[in-house]
Amino acid sequence: MHHRRHAGYPVAVSSPQGRFAAQASILDGRKLVRAEAHGKHLFHVYGPDAIVHVHLGLAGIFDERKLPLLDPVGQVRMRVVGRTHWTDLRGPAACELWTEDQVMALRARLGPDPLRRDADPEKAWHRISRSRVPLAALLMDQAVISGVGNVYRAEILFRHGVPPMTPGKEVDPTQFKEMWVDLVELMNYGVKAGQIDTVRPEHMPEVMGREPRKDAHGGEVYVYRRAGLPCYLCGTSIAKAELAGRNLFWCPTCQPE
Repeated sequence: MHHRRHAGYPVAVSSPQGRFAAQASILDGRKLVRAEAHGKHLFHVYGPDAIVHVHLGLAGIFDERKLPLLDPVGQVRMRVVGRTHWTDLRGPAACELWTEDQVMALRARLGPDPLRRDADPEKAWHRISRSRVPLAALLMDQAVISGVGNVYRAEILFRHGVPPMTPGKEVDPTQFKEMWVDLVELMNYGVKAGQIDTVRPEHMPEVMGREPRKDAHGGEVYVYRRAGLPCYLCGTSIAKAELAGRNLFWCPTCQPE
């Protein structure tokens, strides 16, 4: 969205909150070359010497609006104003001015992103196939695969019938390839739809005659945040446990040990 709206044109950059003011003054009036993401990291590229690195964390948000411009509301870390739209950034975990070398160093530490066309799944498989760590933990490790959050982690394991505690080295290579292709499709659909849907067409509420999911996260899912509720496929109660500080959900019957 940012690339489509602003790339190729000068933009006004400011920091109403003040915490990014010095960096914003360097960027103000410069042409935005491109905007791109790798996993959970966003980059606004103004040149090799000026790249804004943003990580939203759990609380960060971009507020997107059409012109005319309105007064800032709340703690706006960075404001970008283009020809037709403007965006306010609030509450990010990181908003900093980097060089190209810093970006390349970060990307070298990150795993492939299923949303990027240049993603190499073999890089992820190399890490997974040599690890004794549970696959459920590896899928959330940004050094293994970038961008997969807790929802997609739980859902991709369910869709392929994989027990979450399966060590990475015990995962079948063909099964991993199928999971990767599925992640690419699901995550790209999520970008277009603006919500996470992981339920296959034959299991949607209107087909199965069940009530639609009611959750702040939106979208239809099989196991995520459904602990104690019956599995749509077999009726078994969805299980829940904590793994590496995050809640994990799975169906003991559809994902047998």
